[in-house]
Formats: sequence, C-alpha cells, structure tokens
Amino acid sequence: MLSFWKGLATMIEAHAGDTILVVDDSPESLGFLVEALESDGRVVLVARSGATALRVAALARPDVVLLDALMPEMDGFETCRKLKLLPPLAHAPVIFMTGLTETEHVVHALESGGVDYLTKPIDVEELRARIRVHLANARRANSARIALDATGRHLVAMSPAGEILWATPQAQRLFGAELGSLHGHLNAWMVRQGGLAALTNSVSETSAPNGDRLKVTALGPIGPDEYLFQLSPEAGAIGAEALRRSFGLTSREAEVLVWIARGKANKDIGEILSVSPRTVNKHLEQIFAKLGVENRASAAVAALRSLT
Repeated sequence: MLSFWKGLATMIEAHAGDTILVVDDSPESLGFLVEALESDGRVVLVARSGATALRVAALARPDVVLLDALMPEMDGFETCRKLKLLPPLAHAPVIFMTGLTETEHVVHALESGGVDYLTKPIDVEELRARIRVHLANARRANSARIALDATGRHLVAMSPAGEILWATPQAQRLFGAELGSLHGHLNAWMVRQGGLAALTNSVSETSAPNGDRLKVTALGPIGPDEYLFQLSPEAGAIGAEALRRSFGLTSREAEVLVWIARGKANKDIGEILSVSPRTVNKHLEQIFAKLGVENRASAAVAALRSLT
C-alpha cells in the first residue's frame, strides 16, 4: 500500500497539467469522465468512496474535485465538508455531480463547500467549460493571497458563517497551532456587533499565545464570502512614546527599541512591524548612536531603565 501512495506522488510530480480528482462509486461514470478529461491533457485521479477521496486529496492536492453527491457510507456532502478542512484543499473548487435536481440538494451542495452543480448524465463540453471557469477563478484568488503573503502583513480572512478561511504566514506565526483562540475572539466580536458587516473599520484587542497584546482591525469584505482582518502586534504605545521623548528617537525607532527591550530578534521585529530585517538594522544603528551604546544588550538595558 505504501508503494502505491509513493507511486501516486511520483506520477503527480511528473505531470505539469491540471490535476482533477473524480469521486464516484460507479465504475461506468468514472471510466467515461476519465477518458473525457485525459483527452484534454489533464491528470485524472479516481476514488470510489469518500474515505479514499480524502486520502488521495491529502497527498495529490488536486486542482479541481468532481464529486458524486450520492455514495454509500460517506456521501458527497460529508466528503466535501471534510475535504474543505484539509488546508491544501480549502480553496480547490469542488463541482458536484448527481441526478438530483431539487433545490434543496443544490443548496446542500453549495453549503457543503461546492462551487457548482452538474446533473447527470454529464455533458462533457459543459463540464469542460465549468472546469476552465472555476480553475481561472481559483487561480486569481490564489494569486491575491500570495500577494498578500508577500507584503508581510498579519492578515486573516473569515467567512460570514464565522470560519477562518485563510491566514497569511505572518498571522499564523503569531498564533502557531492555537489559531483557534483567534477564531473564538473574532466570533465573539461578530456576535456582539450583530454580524461581520457591522465590524468594518472597527478595532478590538486580543492576545497572542505568548501574551503579546494584538490590535485587531476589521478591514471589510474582499469578496462575497470573505471578510478581512489585520492583526497589529502592539509595541506598547505608551512605552514607545516615552522612549521617543527620552532619547530623541523617531516613532519607528522607538517601536524597534521597545521590541529590542522585549528580547525580539531583528527578523521577528521586521515581521511585527512589516519591514525588512535590513531596515530594522538601519534603525538600530541610529538608536545606538542616539543612546550612546554599542550593542543591542546595552540598548535594551537603557530602554528598560527609562521605562521603570
């Protein structure tokens, strides 16, 4: 069994095309779809149950999932919900396939995390068109997230239902494995204010697991189903202002000095203040000159003495 999964991983890496996972308990449906999609140059993976689909998806990270709604044991709706809990699949489009046409089933598919719904028998040209559209949309959204990651900002996106959809690496580092504590804070804040729409441009405070205070700013909607928050680690506004006055520092130099006094490395300070470590180092040169010290340890001591 282990050799099978290794072989699957090798096969995926060897192909540059889009990877599509087709999940259906019917061998006839699988054969039809595989033949149609492979003729387009796609890498097609198959699963005949929800449990198998979860294992394959976790390893192969498909670009699109075609999912039969009605399957024994774990149906497509439950499978979709579990797929969306896998970080690599959180933003992969899931297209449902079924013979059910009632509105309640369509709604159920969308509420489970699906982006589209095709009724059987499947029209191949329609399927191809929908895959192209959803792949393009997913890539545009992913490009936006990558751009946000690259800015070095502490950003978190939340759904109207109160679920955290994604967070930039900087925000994830603040909370580590305890992102759930932020989730609880945002949900409680949303409930108090009567919904996400009421939060725009408002501010709250919470704490990171290490005890650092964080300012949380509700930036507003960035799409119909995503609401953006920015986390700002507090350098201690009162302390920074006191250091600025005491040593004739600029506001940014004072912020850097506060974090130096709290034992943060240049890389950490850069991430907190959304600047490069090189910029932090330049601020340190000015701080050392203004404080009349030669190293960060002496600067930290001087800052602590000034604040006590």
